[in-house]
Amino acid sequence: MAQEQQTVLVSENRLGPYQQSVRVGRHRLTADEPVALGGEDAGPAPMDLLLAGLGACTSITLRMYAERKHWPLTAVRVALQHDKLDDGGGSVDRITRVITLEGELTLEQRDRLLAIANKCPMHRTLQASTRIDSLLGDRCRARELA
Repeated sequence: MAQEQQTVLVSENRLGPYQQSVRVGRHRLTADEPVALGGEDAGPAPMDLLLAGLGACTSITLRMYAERKHWPLTAVRVALQHDKLDDGGGSVDRITRVITLEGELTLEQRDRLLAIANKCPMHRTLQASTRIDSLLGDRCRARELA
């Protein structure tokens, strides 16, 4: 069964210079920049939301896999950080993801779970060449998304 496509809608909320209202289905979030970047820190910064998505996807994927295998995974914790590295010709983004697995897991099970973490949908998307099509809403069918 194909997953239904859901539109994420982001718009300025005018409560601060950079605050954004984020609507995902029935969920409401606020995104903002930290004070050091001119925002009011009223919500996570966009990069933090991306990291949260990767962390949640990783944890959920590991939980589903362990349940399917009936493995004794009792808890998953994912800590993430983003930085930029100089690769000699410019900079490259790096995400460091530290996965903590709890439970009476064998070394082989732990290694398999690490391999599965690298197959979560967000990880695959971030590792792939992703095409982003940007359209002006007043010039195309994209108005239907708003």
